[in-house]
Amino acid sequence: MDNLTLVKISALRDFLAVVERGSVHAAARHQGGAQPTVSRNIRELERRLGVVLFERSAKGTQLTPMGKVFYARAKSAQTELLRAQEELAQLRGETHGHVTVALSTVAQISLLPYALEPFRDRYPGVRLNVIDALFPRVEGELRNGTLDCYIGPVPDDVGPDFRVEKLFDNTRVVVGRKGHPLGKAKSLRELVDAEWATTTVTPKADDELAPLFAHYGLKAPRSVMQLHSALTTLVLIGKTDLLVLLPVQWVRSRLWSDELETIPVKEVLPAPAINIVRRSALPLTPAAEYFCDMIRRVSANLPA
Repeated sequence: MDNLTLVKISALRDFLAVVERGSVHAAARHQGGAQPTVSRNIRELERRLGVVLFERSAKGTQLTPMGKVFYARAKSAQTELLRAQEELAQLRGETHGHVTVALSTVAQISLLPYALEPFRDRYPGVRLNVIDALFPRVEGELRNGTLDCYIGPVPDDVGPDFRVEKLFDNTRVVVGRKGHPLGKAKSLRELVDAEWATTTVTPKADDELAPLFAHYGLKAPRSVMQLHSALTTLVLIGKTDLLVLLPVQWVRSRLWSDELETIPVKEVLPAPAINIVRRSALPLTPAAEYFCDMIRRVSANLPA
């Protein structure tokens, strides 16, 4: 413990820079410092920790297994120090800092545009970083504090490390291009033989079609493609005869109305609820909490 208390913040900073820039030379150049100083700080850090953090070879500088363990903790510590500084500044009435959030497509379409203006009015100096992603892709960043919060659907087993706050239940619709030959279909039964695409807009998109059709006593349709981005979905569904299940917010948005149309089947097509997810252990900064408050306010006024 005595050795750990003597680890310098500058050594942690240099360690993280070497990991993230790939070499001592690149880390020193990025920080505007001297390469021998960075090397000396890394050696001192290894000495105090009693482990080798890097393997140095012709291929560059790579973390050892011990280095990978330490990196996860060091990155989290750096993030928390920065967050603590910003939190204190915001509590003093200052309005600068950073808020980093990950949003699903539904949250981006239906919540972010209306929460952004009041957030910017309250915190004009805060840099808002928005990541387009679903929970499984950003779980690690949320866990280590790099990410303030996630807004979107979540798996059933997120675990006790996270606090999940439901904003609203959701539903889906069958979507095809304007003028689709099956555009007048009234039931999923009429769509069984169509070609479908699945998406990653919900956590279990690969498994959604077959159980949904089976629930209504129908065989699974043929899924020929998986779409991983909103842009790809818009382009391919709008220009082909593929069908897709999408959250209803997609077709309510003007962004998609010129390309896509809903096929009005009679069956109920539930979608995962939209939630705010954050770490259980630590509070958000005032700016991040205010952003969540604006999201809550918008979600409370959404149409049913």
